[in-house]
Amino acid sequence: MTAPIVQRLRETAAALSEERVSMQTLAHAHGTAAHGTLLLLMAGPCLLPVPGVGTVLGFGMAALAAAMWKGHTSVCLPRRVAELELSRHWAQRVLGILASAYAMAGRFAKARLSHLASTGRRSWTAAAIGLMAFIVILPIPLGNLLPALAMMLIGLGLVFRDGVVAVLGMITAVLAFFVTAGLVLMAWVYGSEWILRWASS
Repeated sequence: MTAPIVQRLRETAAALSEERVSMQTLAHAHGTAAHGTLLLLMAGPCLLPVPGVGTVLGFGMAALAAAMWKGHTSVCLPRRVAELELSRHWAQRVLGILASAYAMAGRFAKARLSHLASTGRRSWTAAAIGLMAFIVILPIPLGNLLPALAMMLIGLGLVFRDGVVAVLGMITAVLAFFVTAGLVLMAWVYGSEWILRWASS
């Protein structure tokens, strides 16, 4: 499974000729739509410093989490996400990230503890993805990195039915939550102090 998709993603990246590339085009290159593959596709661009992309994809991942929570098995890219366009440079970077993720996972990931890599109705996986999507939407500088990494790990766990990788993704999600909460708390404290100093001056 791993070698063909890695090769397809890299060949697609090299063959891109349009200046603007839609997420729908990247989805076609990625292959069959499933919870794990769509999560990987939407989380990948969030690792890159592309303005505005995190907000759109964050809502897309929130929609995916909602579908998983409700137990829906058939999934597709939300229209707004499918129409999102990246420059050719960033599209190639996204395909490269996905190819590298699959190549690395292919060396270590395997079907094990598959019950931990499930997307059943009202699963912890869906809840974690929804929370990470919310964090991605927040306007926090570099705040996308940890939640995007968590979702890529969860996505790989779902694709390979590897509960160990999925649990690593959940642990990363917990870390992302506490780091984000710490940053928000610091911003609140320092912001409040600044407002008080400004009001008393």
